[in-house]
Amino acid sequence: MTLRIAAFAGSLSSPSRTRALVEQAAGRTALRFGGTAVTYDLTDLQPSLGRAATLDDMDPTARGIVGDILSADALIVGSPVYKGSYAGLFKHLFDLIDPATLAGKPVLLTATGGGDKHALVIEHQLRPLFAFFEAAVLPTGVYAGGADFRDGQPAAPALLDRLDRAVTQFAPFVERRHAALSTAA
Repeated sequence: MTLRIAAFAGSLSSPSRTRALVEQAAGRTALRFGGTAVTYDLTDLQPSLGRAATLDDMDPTARGIVGDILSADALIVGSPVYKGSYAGLFKHLFDLIDPATLAGKPVLLTATGGGDKHALVIEHQLRPLFAFFEAAVLPTGVYAGGADFRDGQPAAPALLDRLDRAVTQFAPFVERRHAALSTAA
């Protein structure tokens, strides 16, 4: 069974540097491990997400997207930095998710901001959020500032190197998945 990778960008902007970064990460992960990748962002869940008190309150399309994200074998999650943290609507989505759903799931964390002063958002905001869910967060997070992009795409060599290091950290999870599938067959 092919590895399914879901990427989620917690941004309402279009175009979005956050979406470009998670798409790049998802594409590199799919290429590295022979999987398939799909990318979503907050606009794909609107207007349903903003008025939902539970996942069941979301329209069928938005619920299907959340189901696709939660059922993926690996996740890549990113948020733009707003006032030193992730976006409120991004957090609202995760407030609606049953914590057991993400337990043990490998997650690559990414974030984007205007400059380096927000680089610790992954360590101080995103990593604790996903630790609550008991997700298997990869050791390397990927933060990108405005100078790391060219024509809206991640381009800085140091950023791309860090992204490749992070993607490689999915390897133990992919190997365990393949071993489990082989045993079950």
